[in-house]
Amino acid sequence: MPSTPYDAKGLLKNAIRDNDPVIFLEHKKTYRLVVGDVPEEDYTIPIGSADIKFQGNDITIVSYGLMVHYCLEAAQTLSSEGISCEVIDLRTLKPLDTNTIIESVKRTSKVLVVHEDNKIGGIGGEIVSDIVENSFEFLDAPPRRLAGADVPAMPYSPTLEKLFLINTEKIIDSVRSLVAF
Repeated sequence: MPSTPYDAKGLLKNAIRDNDPVIFLEHKKTYRLVVGDVPEEDYTIPIGSADIKFQGNDITIVSYGLMVHYCLEAAQTLSSEGISCEVIDLRTLKPLDTNTIIESVKRTSKVLVVHEDNKIGGIGGEIVSDIVENSFEFLDAPPRRLAGADVPAMPYSPTLEKLFLINTEKIIDSVRSLVAF
């Protein structure tokens, strides 16, 4: 799930050219909230290739789609507090770029996985499982997931929606808690 217009074009071009079936998802809020340059020339982005959007040393934040932008806002805010966050944009969920995640976790020793999906049954659990299986000895704190509430449907009330949805403040609070562990 791309987080930028550049990634959307490159991934979609690759998906169209791929001989295997590809499901291409986009977050509808990115249509209005995210802007960016898209070159006219032809290019592709490899499926299964994550992108490190923000370099850091204290904690790894793994996300995709619209949540990447909230993670980047949180990383900017936390940098003024002396907390250095590495933000990884997965770009694709299957195949998952486990190598980029593991290499980052080996350097930072702490990880927060941020996604809008439900916590139970969401992709975050699979990512954390990969991290534990492949880099447990490098962790200084338990991996943490910040995910949507485990409810059957998204609420329509703006007040309840605010409680349900992940935002920059929730990410900042989770990072502070993990860094202090």
